[in-house]
Amino acid sequence: MTDTRTSFEDGLIADMRAHDGQVTSGPLAGHPLLVMTNIGAKSGLPRRAILTYSLDGGDYIVAGTAGGSSSDPSWLPNVRVHPDVEIETGNRRFSARATTIETGPERDRLWDQHVAALPWFAGYPDQTGRVIPMVRLQRID
Repeated sequence: MTDTRTSFEDGLIADMRAHDGQVTSGPLAGHPLLVMTNIGAKSGLPRRAILTYSLDGGDYIVAGTAGGSSSDPSWLPNVRVHPDVEIETGNRRFSARATTIETGPERDRLWDQHVAALPWFAGYPDQTGRVIPMVRLQRID
């Protein structure tokens, strides 16, 4: 049996790599996406997540929406435990450190900025019924 999620993700990543990080077809065409590889909190194994991002200065900002789910995304516990991650975007790969911002004015500022850049995120708080954590991915040189 084929894992359709993995197959979809593999196709999405192939499209991104073929077009300098841009998605050119399918439901995510035109969305700013990055591939984050992190270490599983329980398994200790590498895990991959394709995430929509906005920018705050030179940092990448992602929201723990899980596509509007009432639960946190599976990658969030991983970066809480193992904050050092690898990022691929625009055919560049680099190390980054993930900082999770759960509440407070900085979280709210990042959320508002994220929604301004990506308006389709606006309905997620009502849909999820939870405060959506924001994660700053800061490049490590």
